[in-house]
Amino acid sequence: MNDTASIPAPDFRQQLTELRAALLKLHKALVDSERVSYEQNIGTIPSANHFLQLLTNDPWFAWLHPISLLIVALDEALDAKAKIPLTAETAQALVKRTSEMLVASETGEGFARHYFDALQRDPDVVMAHAAAAQIFRPRR
Repeated sequence: MNDTASIPAPDFRQQLTELRAALLKLHKALVDSERVSYEQNIGTIPSANHFLQLLTNDPWFAWLHPISLLIVALDEALDAKAKIPLTAETAQALVKRTSEMLVASETGEGFARHYFDALQRDPDVVMAHAAAAQIFRPRR
């Protein structure tokens, strides 16, 4: 098993809770950064409702969907009322999925390339990434 995904059993629920909180902050930083980029390139977004429509439907923002889906997966795993109880294996898989997703690539495509660009242009994204990375790195 990958060291990045290794979670001691008693800590897995807490680690997923912390990871979820960090990903929410990272998601917000990415959305805010992408909004600035959109407005610089396309034009001002006139309202919060219009922005929500762009976030969910416009190809410009489509690259953010994988991180949104990851947060939903964390929510579902942490749901105390879930039909399937959270296991260490499920937690490890989500941590691994996160660590694999949050890899920026200057020459990549999709999420990895857009993530690279966001990290290059916005220090808030860098700080949010660093906070999330502290949670999914191997613990010593």
